[in-house]
Amino acid sequence: MSSLVFCGTPRFAVPTLEALVHADFPVRLVVTQPDRPRGRGLALALSPVKQSALALDLPIAQPESIKNNDDFRAQLSALKPDAIIVVGYGRIIPQWMIDLPPLGNLNLHASLLPKYRGAAPVQWAIARGETMTGVTTMRIDAGLDTGDILLQKEIPINPTDTAESLAPRLAAIGADFIVDTLHGLEAGTMHPRPQDDEKATLAPILKKEDGRIDFLRTAQEICNRMRGFQPWPGAFTTFRGKNLNIWDAAVSQRSLSPGELLVEDDHLFVGCGENALALLEVQPEGKKRIAVRDFVHGYRPQTGEQLGL
Repeated sequence: MSSLVFCGTPRFAVPTLEALVHADFPVRLVVTQPDRPRGRGLALALSPVKQSALALDLPIAQPESIKNNDDFRAQLSALKPDAIIVVGYGRIIPQWMIDLPPLGNLNLHASLLPKYRGAAPVQWAIARGETMTGVTTMRIDAGLDTGDILLQKEIPINPTDTAESLAPRLAAIGADFIVDTLHGLEAGTMHPRPQDDEKATLAPILKKEDGRIDFLRTAQEICNRMRGFQPWPGAFTTFRGKNLNIWDAAVSQRSLSPGELLVEDDHLFVGCGENALALLEVQPEGKKRIAVRDFVHGYRPQTGEQLGL
């Protein structure tokens, strides 16, 4: 293999880039999103993939757009890549890029396709109560995560997993899978198979409102969403007219009306559509995260008060 191009942006993509380099694949160019202003000072922040590429002394391109970018198209065409590896790049791959390399555009996706096509597969798998997930390598086509499957591996979702704890495990497994996929394509032993579109589910990009707690849901559903939506958009409601983030909670067998509070010593429970939540760690508006016992002592919530009003 004479040439690879790698397209990626988030931390999830870094293990794959590093695995390709350590496996002696010729990464001729790393394509990542432009530096963006972040933080209070709005200083330009480098993507995790750019930071990794700099450390590995790899050439970097950061086009603002790729679909109708003649300069970028000429740059990639001159490299004559055997394959383009795409991991969380954050841009729709145009047809000219799909058609360019003989081995195709190969994508690492953090789900067992066709389940959870879309931008947030890790988060939605946890939020919807899945007990298993995995990684898929696939050939990109013109659809949204609809290309032919190359390799898949299933792993369990632990009951305490959050999106933050699960994603690095999937990234590490997926990095090895991209290397295996390339070796298989080189050797001619890889047998792509089409996805069953009838079994497809979607994992759309998260919105802030996805984190708002609906206490008509069951306690288990709320716990799942709370774990899946960390660190953003989190799980939030209101208490006495101000925002209240809930960072940790457990299902309780108590029976309360949806949103109704019950205070027992240092413990705090809130009613749901089925069962109740035992709140464990919360964050009042403008304050730091605190254990619920400190919230009970400091804010003195009363039994019968409501969350979400």
